[in-house]
Amino acid sequence: MYQALYRKWRPKTFSDVTGQEHITQTLRRQVAEGRTSHAYLFTGTRGTGKTTCAKILAKAVNCEAPADGDPCGKCPSCLGIDSGSFLDVLELDAASNNGVDQVRALRDEAVYSPANVKKRVYIVDEVHMLSTAAFNALLKILEEPPEHLMFILATTELHKVPATILSRCQRFSFRRIRPEDAARRLRYVAREEGIDLRPDGEELLARLADGALRDALSLLDQCAAAGGTIDAAAVLDVLGLAGNLQTARLMELVLNRDAQGALLLLDELYKGGKDMGAVLSELSTLTRDLLVQKTAPKGGGALLSGGFDSAALDRLGKNVPAGRFLHLASTLQKASAELYASVNRRLDAELCLLRLCDESLCGDLTALEARIRRLEDSRAAREELAQRPASPAPVPEAPPSRRSPPPWDGPPLPEEPPLPEEPPAAEEPGRRVYDIPEDAPPPAEPPKAPPAPSAVPALGGGWWRTLAENCKNRLPRMYRPFLGMCSGFLEGDLLTVCAPDDLTLGRLDNDRVREAIAQEAEALAGAPVRLAFRAGEPPESSPEENLKNLLAFGQQFDNIEIT
Repeated sequence: MYQALYRKWRPKTFSDVTGQEHITQTLRRQVAEGRTSHAYLFTGTRGTGKTTCAKILAKAVNCEAPADGDPCGKCPSCLGIDSGSFLDVLELDAASNNGVDQVRALRDEAVYSPANVKKRVYIVDEVHMLSTAAFNALLKILEEPPEHLMFILATTELHKVPATILSRCQRFSFRRIRPEDAARRLRYVAREEGIDLRPDGEELLARLADGALRDALSLLDQCAAAGGTIDAAAVLDVLGLAGNLQTARLMELVLNRDAQGALLLLDELYKGGKDMGAVLSELSTLTRDLLVQKTAPKGGGALLSGGFDSAALDRLGKNVPAGRFLHLASTLQKASAELYASVNRRLDAELCLLRLCDESLCGDLTALEARIRRLEDSRAAREELAQRPASPAPVPEAPPSRRSPPPWDGPPLPEEPPLPEEPPAAEEPGRRVYDIPEDAPPPAEPPKAPPAPSAVPALGGGWWRTLAENCKNRLPRMYRPFLGMCSGFLEGDLLTVCAPDDLTLGRLDNDRVREAIAQEAEALAGAPVRLAFRAGEPPESSPEENLKNLLAFGQQFDNIEIT
């Protein structure tokens, strides 16, 4: 009869246990020195070796010829425990024997001496499933057991075990099996079984096992049943992970903010029989892999789930900030948790996709942060464009100069007689010829050019309040408090709006607000005005000076003198 690989290759000694050296070394030394405890508690995730180490410890304390703390595996005690014929070593499942009556029967039976071995050992698996009454019934015999009795408790949920039980046991925490250790064990088993396992296949199986060596051996067993060479492509094909390509395609649509394409692909998956919870779970796993690849591109390969190709991860995560992946992960986790109590799972999955494509639909601080980030990106792009050297303006062509008359070809013209010299004016004492007489009228002043507008400080007072109030009537309500906190100053035809902080600046620096302020300023000044936005406090000035400068700016186009 065929036996599964994880059962056939279960370790028989402490030295065969993979990835738990910190536990096996301590247990071997206790057995070798005869310092074993009466109660042990093994904790850890599934498939890490808790039950295996419990059985090895039960054989080691009853072995007739232990070798450096390891059971020999050849004496009658070891053989009887392996075959299950010795009832003195009993393995119980607390999930199905969790009542107080079962624990009382166990307590009454435990007082008797073992018949075939030195110690009676009870291995209680999933001990956290015992009821409160059952724990209380177990407490007394666990505190003061007979000399021939040993308890080995195993659990995957340590927080459910009462503190009174924890304080009476030696606790050993089993770690997850590292992918390299699992790959080494898979390589050994495949070589012994004659399975053609390639390095990329064993690496992928080790990552898919998620720290559980039993799962890794089960996956290897499943892939070996298909026959042929087991490489990464064969593993993905046999385990049905080729559908992850659709998950990667859905993630690509989400990252490109293509909500329509994402909904259409989700509809295809739904019609193909795909569960909506499974879709969100696969998206969550892919998001985690992308986040790990983004934050730890060199040493994070061992942290990946293994269900997606590294080349695809690099392509999807390119030019996407880590903050976007954090938002995707939190949104997917929240949607997955709420999906089980949902009335319409498909609708909830579609709403989740819409929130993933557009953060502004979340309605929380993430949406506000996304809007601010977009404004900052657009502002940075505009500043970068403004800092680029402007192309030289085309030099206008010089107007055609007036042509000199052609040379005279006729007879020579008579020379004009010289003009008579005027006699010099008589000098008066104390006066020069070039002095201006006192009674002479003052020379006419040349027409004054309109004064060029100079840098004007803050446009405070009534002028700016009037402009702000007019703009508030043109803009939606959400812009009004931000506009009321701003001020401005004028330099030439450039009106600069000063915001108190970057948040207010990012809220107002958009085309809609720019258009409203420009139109109101033009209506007050009577001329087009250029706009600029910045964060910071403007210098101080009087409202009269601001109004005068604004009028000067508008009137210079009509050559109206300011009085």
